[in-house]
Amino acid sequence: MDITQARTWAEVDLDALAHNYRALRSNLDRGCAFLGVVKANAYGHGALPVARKLEELGAEYLAVACLAEAVELREGGIRAPILILGGTPGELAGELIRYDLTQALFDLPTANAYSQAAAAAGKALKVHIKVDTGMGRLGFVGHDRVEDILAACALPGLDAEGMFTHFSDADGSEEYSMAQLTDFLDLRDALAARGRAFRLCHCAASAATLRFPCAHLDMVRPGIALYGHYPDEDSVGLDGPGLKPVMTLKTRVVAVRTLPAGACISYGRTKVLSRESRVAVLPIGYADGLHRGLSNRMEVAFPQGRAPILGRVCMDLCMVDVTHLPGVAVGDVAEVFGQALPLEEKSDAVGTISYELLTAVAPRVPRIYRGV
Repeated sequence: MDITQARTWAEVDLDALAHNYRALRSNLDRGCAFLGVVKANAYGHGALPVARKLEELGAEYLAVACLAEAVELREGGIRAPILILGGTPGELAGELIRYDLTQALFDLPTANAYSQAAAAAGKALKVHIKVDTGMGRLGFVGHDRVEDILAACALPGLDAEGMFTHFSDADGSEEYSMAQLTDFLDLRDALAARGRAFRLCHCAASAATLRFPCAHLDMVRPGIALYGHYPDEDSVGLDGPGLKPVMTLKTRVVAVRTLPAGACISYGRTKVLSRESRVAVLPIGYADGLHRGLSNRMEVAFPQGRAPILGRVCMDLCMVDVTHLPGVAVGDVAEVFGQALPLEEKSDAVGTISYELLTAVAPRVPRIYRGV
C-alpha cells in the first residue's frame, strides 16, 4: 500500500518483534520451548505476518483462540504446530484433524466426542489437557480431575501431548501464582505416578515468563511481551529484557482551522475553547480503535511536539489543539501511540490495559510492515 494515500495506518516493525522474541528466549533454559501467542490477529498486529516471522525465528509452537484463527494460519502456509486455546465443538473435530491442529481439552464429554471423530477419521488428534488451578475459567477441576484426565488420555484417537494451566494473577500476587504452580505440579506428579506423563507441561504466559523462571517448565507462552508491552509495569518493571513496541499507530491531518474563544468542540460540547485556537482535524476515531474514553484525556505527537485532544472522539475523526505548534499543516503525520507516545499512557488514562487498545485497532486501518 502507498502510505501517502493512507488516512490512518499502523506501522508494524517485525524487527522489533524479533528483538522481543530473542530477548525473551535468552532468559529461558536450554530445551525450554517457545510458544508465540498470535490469537486476536496477533493482538492486532496481523496474524499471518507475525506467525511467519515467529516461524522463521524458530518458535516451536504458535497459539490461537479458535478454529477459524488456526485455519487462517494453515491456509496462509504456516506449518508450525498450532494450539487452539479455546473450545472447539466436538462436531468440528474433523476440521482439527484435517488442518493438523492441537486442541486444548478441558472436560471429559468433549474428549469423548473428539475420540469418536478421530476414530471415524482413522487419525489421531493431538490435545493439551487444560487444568483449572485458580483461574475459574476453563479446565479440569475438582476432586475427580485425576480420574477424569486419565480417562480422557486413555480414549482411542487422542494423543495427549501436553498439559497446561493459566495463572490469573501472575502480574500481581506471587503467593497466589505459586499456589497455582504448586497445584499444577502436584497434579502432574500424581498423573505421572499413575503412568501418565506429558511431553509439554506449560503454564507461563508473559508475566510468569518474565517474573517466575521456576514456572517456565517445558514451554512458555508469551503474548503481550512479544509485542513490546509489559503485562503490568508496576510489578514487572521496565528494566527487564528491554522490550520494544512493535506497533506504531499514525494518522494524517486533514484540516487545520482557527476557531474563536468560546467555540464548542465535538459532540456534547464537552470542550469549550478558552482562547482563539488552531485546531487540527485527524481522520481517526473509535471506529478505527481509538477508545472514546480518551476524549479530552490524550495527546498525539507531531515532530514539533505533543498536541492534546479537544472534545469527544468521534466515530471517524477527532480534533487536537495545535495552537502552540504553528508549523502543523494539512498532510502532517501525527503519532497516536508507539515510539514517541507509549501505549500505556493511553491505557492508563482510560482505565484499561494495552491488550485492549492493540486488539481494538480496526481492520479498516491498514498495517504497514517493516522488517519482513
